[in-house]
Amino acid sequence: MNMQSPPPVPPLSKADFAAAARSGRTVWTAGCHDALSAKLAEEAGFPAVMTSGFGVSASLLGLPDVELYTMTENLAVIRNVANAVDIPLIADGDTGYGNAINVMRTVREFEQAGVAAIIFEDQEAPKRCPAVAANVEILPIDESAAKIAAAVEARRDPNTLIVARTDALTVDAAIERARAYVAAGADLIQPISRCFTSADALKRLREVCDRPLSLQILGWLEKDLDKREIEEVAGLAVYPLVSLMSATEAMRRNFAVLAAEHSTANLPQPVTAMADFKAFIGFSEVEALQSRFLMRRLDEAYTD
Repeated sequence: MNMQSPPPVPPLSKADFAAAARSGRTVWTAGCHDALSAKLAEEAGFPAVMTSGFGVSASLLGLPDVELYTMTENLAVIRNVANAVDIPLIADGDTGYGNAINVMRTVREFEQAGVAAIIFEDQEAPKRCPAVAANVEILPIDESAAKIAAAVEARRDPNTLIVARTDALTVDAAIERARAYVAAGADLIQPISRCFTSADALKRLREVCDRPLSLQILGWLEKDLDKREIEEVAGLAVYPLVSLMSATEAMRRNFAVLAAEHSTANLPQPVTAMADFKAFIGFSEVEALQSRFLMRRLDEAYTD
C-alpha cells in the first residue's frame, strides 16, 4: 500500500510567529549565513531562520565577527534571505550601527527587507563576539535602554519583534539591564551563555524580567540543557552556527582530497547530485517562466 506524505505545514505568518514568541511558545530556529543555507533550513522543516552575524561576517567577508561589515552589507544578506524563504526571518542587528538614531534607521531598513524580528545588543561599537573575546565593553544602561526604546518606536509593524540582548557578565547586572530593556519595550530578552550558566539561573531571569528569553544554543546550553528546560524559558531557541560549521567541515574535507588527488572519486563527504540540486534551487520554475516569456517564435515577436 502506498503511504502518502502528510500535507506540508503552512509557514507561520509574521503575526503568528510574534504571538508564539511573545507568549513563550518556543519557536525552534535554525541559524543561517546566506540564502542557500536558509532555504535548506526551510526544507528541513524549521519554522523560522536567523541570520547570524558570526556567519554573515565569515561567509561574506571571510573575517571574524567584530562588526567589520556595514549595516548595508548586512542588509543585503538579510534581503536575499527574506526573498529566498517563506518562513519568518530573525536578523542579527548587532549594536544597531550607532546611536539610538542609527538604530531607528536600522529597524526601518530591516523591516522593509522583510524581517520578523531584530536582535540588538548593548555592547559599544564596534562589537566583539563574546564567545571568543576575553572582554567586552558595554554601554551605560540608560543609553542601551534608550536604543531599545528607539527601536520599538521606529518599527512600523507591531508584529516586528525587538529582542534586547545584554552582554553583561554578572547575573545581577544582566537582570538589571533586562528589566530596563523590558521597560523600554523589548519583546524578548537574550542573555549570553557566559553569564547564565544553569537552567535555574535562566528561569530566574525569565521570572524577574517577565519576558520569554531568546536563547542562542551554544556552549553549555547545547551540552547541558534538554528540550524541556529550554522550552520552559524560551520564546526563541536558535542554533546559530550549525549551518556555517557544517558547511565549513564538509568543504574543508572535500577540498583537501580534491587538491591532493585532482579527482572526485574519493571525496570523504557526499555531494548533492546535480539533478537534485537543480530541482531544489528552482531551475524548473525558471525554465517554465522562460518558456512562457522568452521562447516566442520570431514571427510572433515582430507582429504588431
